[in-house]
Order: sequence, then structure tokens, then C-alpha cells
Amino acid sequence: MEKLMGNSIYDPSFNIATNRKEFGFIFVTLILLTSIAFPMTTYFDEAYLKTTRGSGITTLEFFHPKSNSLPSKMLQALTVAFHSAALDKDCRVIVLRSGGENTFCAGAFFDELLAIENGEDGYKFFSGFAYVINAMRKCPQFIIGRIHGKCTGGGVGLAAACDYAISVEGADIKLSELAVGIGPFVVGPAVERKLGTSAFSQLAIDATMWRNSDWAKRKGLYAEHHPNTEGMDESITRLSDKLSRSNPDAIREMKKTFWKGTDHWDDLLKERAAISGKLVLSEFTKAAIHQFKKKD
Repeated sequence: MEKLMGNSIYDPSFNIATNRKEFGFIFVTLILLTSIAFPMTTYFDEAYLKTTRGSGITTLEFFHPKSNSLPSKMLQALTVAFHSAALDKDCRVIVLRSGGENTFCAGAFFDELLAIENGEDGYKFFSGFAYVINAMRKCPQFIIGRIHGKCTGGGVGLAAACDYAISVEGADIKLSELAVGIGPFVVGPAVERKLGTSAFSQLAIDATMWRNSDWAKRKGLYAEHHPNTEGMDESITRLSDKLSRSNPDAIREMKKTFWKGTDHWDDLLKERAAISGKLVLSEFTKAAIHQFKKKD
């Protein structure tokens, strides 16, 4: 285990085996690593993460009944799944998608946010987003995002961390963090990198306004935008098939080039997680989250 996930493989800053207390989900780690050979679904109460492998394509599908929101267990499992795919020599391309029909991802799981009682627990929760984004940027394979519905907060961060996001009509976006008293600190670097400072600032400041999927396409979040899911899925199938037969060494070097200048994100995103971890403790934030939950 030490050798598999340690410095000698591909990621000198991430070692699950020596960060058990912080990462805290070793059982899922072991299970997901075995899924290199066997497709499987990991369940978290009513939520799940399904990993499917075949013909050089690894598909990761996550689902949560609360609009595909992301509790800490799901964030941990996604991180491990991306690291597992990165270590799989047969994997040439990764497709990230979510279950259901209406929402791609609603971001942080509000029930868990309300249960946070101290800065350490706050840091641990938000660092889950940091781990996922860093795992995505370090994967030597290209990641295609299937964005079939609305993205909020951390969901926008996931879409931005994909190398090539393909969307459908109605995949609107909103960075709602400021509206609940926090701010898009952890996902901000990924969103700003993809959309630019001006568009990121607009999203972050006007935290209650939805931007439609056409706006997101024009700003660079989505590489393609289709009028229906059939067209979106046809494009994903076409591109993933092409990439699965491309030179993995060339893809690896291209990805390094595309993500140039982000080597400091290991530390940066953890620093941002600490900021969010403190802000989530405020009475303002607790009250705002309660109001959001009443609307659900």
C-alpha cells in the first residue's frame, strides 16, 4: 500500500497511507483500488459512486438523492477513484458523470455543513474538494465531463477541473457560496483558470444569479454545448473512443502543458479550505444554510 500510493508512482504530494487521520476512508481506498480489474458500485446510504472500465475508458458516475450534492465520503471516494484511474495502465481517458436527470452537482452537502462544530472539522470537509480537484489535475489522462444539468458551487468546480466538459441545454451554473456566508475559495482557482478572472468574479460576487449554459460555453467552462442529451452523449462517445486509441504519452505531456503553473495548488487549495472551514462556523453562515435548506 505504501509503495502503491506513495512517491514512487506518480504523485509526490499525495499518500493515502500516511494521511489516514486526515483522509479517513481507507476501506473505500482498498475497495476502489481493486476495481481496476472489477467494475463496481460503492454505496453511501442512498448515494453511490459507480466505476466502470472497458476499452481504455474509465467512467465514474456519482449520485446523491439531494441533487447530487457531495458529502465528505463521496469526496473521499472520488479522490481515490481518480488516483486509481491514474494508476491504471489500461485507462486512456476518464468520463465523469452523475446520476439522475436534473442536476449535475449541487456542491457541498448542507446537512454535513450544519454539523460542523470546529475549525478542524471545517477544514477536513472543505479539503475534500481540494483533494478531488488536485487528483483530477494530476491524472495523466484527459477527463471528459458529462454535464447534463445545473451546477452549483462545488459542482462548478468539478466541471472546471475537467479537461473537456460537454454540456446540454439547461446546464446552468451558479457559485452560491457567498450567499451562504462562505465564498468559492477552494474551487475558485479551477473556475478562474477555466473562465478567467472577470467571469469568475461575476459568478462569485452575484452569488444568487444563474448563468445559463450558453453563457458558460462562451466563457470557456464548456467545450461543447448540445440541445439534447442524445447529442451530448454521441459527442462524448465519439471523443472518448478517439482518446482511448490515442498515444497516452502524448496525452500525458499535453495535460502537463495545459495545467502548467498549478504545481502550488496542493498547498493553495488546503489554505483555501482552512478559510472556508472557519467561515462555516459563523452564525451568519449557519442561518443562511438553514434558509437554503427550507427551500429544498
